[in-house]
Amino acid sequence: MVPARPNERLRREQRLTRPGLFRETFEQGQSHVGRYMVLWVRTAPDASLRLGVVTSRKVGGAVQRNRARRRLRTVWRLNRKTFAGTVDVVLVGRRALVRAPFAAVNEEFVRLARRAGLYAASDVERTK
Repeated sequence: MVPARPNERLRREQRLTRPGLFRETFEQGQSHVGRYMVLWVRTAPDASLRLGVVTSRKVGGAVQRNRARRRLRTVWRLNRKTFAGTVDVVLVGRRALVRAPFAAVNEEFVRLARRAGLYAASDVERTK
């Protein structure tokens, strides 16, 4: 029998869906830049560790953009159970994301999340 996996789906209430929330995130200007992605943080009273994902046409055609978005959502799902705080996050995929090894993408995401203060203090000490 296969062991049950925890539910790692991104339900609608766990995602940023309204354009105004994305705009507000970018206007706050709290960004952390990496080679494969840019992590933007939105602080607000209604923030609750929701995720928004953006890829522009500079990333590539529709297939490449969709692949980039899937990869960003996957690294979020794999790491979100260790996050603490009341912020929303927007991940912007960059061109190099499509061809990068997944381990490198995950490693960069963890580094950017740590820099953005998404980890609880005890988790930061444990992951060093």
